[in-house]
Amino acid sequence: MYQALDQILNAPVRLAVVSILMKVEKADFVYLKDRTQTTQGNLSHQIKKLKEAGYVRVKKSFQNNYPKTELSLTPKGKDAFEKYVEQMKKFLHLEK
Repeated sequence: MYQALDQILNAPVRLAVVSILMKVEKADFVYLKDRTQTTQGNLSHQIKKLKEAGYVRVKKSFQNNYPKTELSLTPKGKDAFEKYVEQMKKFLHLEK
C-alpha cells in the first residue's frame, strides 16, 4: 500500500508546496520559503522536481531589478494531490 503513494508528493517539502498551491492561485518563491521553513537551496531543488513531474508551472521574471519566481499548480498537479490524499486516507484506514 505504501508503494502506491505518489513518490513525488511523498517528500515533505514538495507536499507542503503543493498543499499551499491548492489553496492559492499562485505563490512566489519567498512566500513558499517562508511557509515551508526550508532553505533556499532545498526549496529550489524541490520545485525543480515538481516542475519535472509536471505538477507546477514556474514563471520567472524581474521586479525592481530582483528576480521573482512564481509557481502555480497544473491540472496534473491538482489531480495528483487529490489522488495522494485519497491514497493516504486508505493507508490510514479512514476510508474503505
